[in-house]
Amino acid sequence: MSDIWFKGGEATVFAAEGQATDAMPEVLIGSVKGPVGQAFASMMGQSAGHTRMFVVRDCNQLVRPLTMMTSKVTIPDGEYANLFGGVVQGAIGDAIVDCLIDGTLPEANIDDICMIIMVWLDPRCPEDPNLDLKDLYRTNHEATKLAIRRAMTGKPSVEELIANRKSVKHYALDGVIDY
Repeated sequence: MSDIWFKGGEATVFAAEGQATDAMPEVLIGSVKGPVGQAFASMMGQSAGHTRMFVVRDCNQLVRPLTMMTSKVTIPDGEYANLFGGVVQGAIGDAIVDCLIDGTLPEANIDDICMIIMVWLDPRCPEDPNLDLKDLYRTNHEATKLAIRRAMTGKPSVEELIANRKSVKHYALDGVIDY
């Protein structure tokens, strides 16, 4: 049995210039017998506009640990769903396997843990005639690996958060709050 009970991580990787392909996954990792496993099981049904699916790298290539991905925003149409369940899902699946390869995720007892990944896909992507699918893959792959690594290592640490309390602020607070 894994000793991973409840770990969370997030990351943001910004798009190439002129693209709306920013990736901002939020990851929850934990035991299939604990609260993460319970949340995972409760996600097995669909919720209108918020598609949930297992992460696969391709047909018949379900990743381990078992991972469920869901959209952070309402999925408006089939074009969005195709990007979400295509390039984005493939990038996330590859990132998970890369985390197994580099040891970020433990191979031992891998079936004792599961992951939930909440995914941001900008609603402008399906309408963009110049959408760069390689950049969409890159941002989601890099951000997923980073979010998993941060979850598994407890980053940022409490010490980091305290140390940067006055130097880091949410981008939406720029000009609103003076530190």
